[in-house]
Amino acid sequence: MGTLTWDEVLANPHLQNLPFKIELNRWGRIEMSPASNRHGMVQVDVAAELRQRPGGRVIVECSIQTSDGVRVADVAWASDARLARFGEATPFPGAPELCVEIMSPTNSWAEMHMKAALYLEAGAEEVWIQTLDGQRSVIHPPPS
Repeated sequence: MGTLTWDEVLANPHLQNLPFKIELNRWGRIEMSPASNRHGMVQVDVAAELRQRPGGRVIVECSIQTSDGVRVADVAWASDARLARFGEATPFPGAPELCVEIMSPTNSWAEMHMKAALYLEAGAEEVWIQTLDGQRSVIHPPPS
């Protein structure tokens, strides 16, 4: 497999129902992140928390076009206005207002902060890095 587009990833039958998350880097190459069942439980807990926010929707495994390829936020919250702007585009051409990454033991803080910066650059107003033990780091864009 050479370089890919996100549409090609979605259409490829060999890449369906994988037991891990995949993303595309800036060169159209697949990056894989295996997720544990604990990761999935934390993901659902965060999604349930965000579902309480009015005026928008929660999205799990939200694909976002960034300057470093397609990244997939574990959980995101997008306002109704942003959803109207993005429609059902896959990946979204920009980030929802809130993007959440759940940090697995194989992730480094540097990797998580790099992804947070990509989401903020793509238009997120806030990024959460959630650890499996319940710690949360909240990141906002730098003041203009």
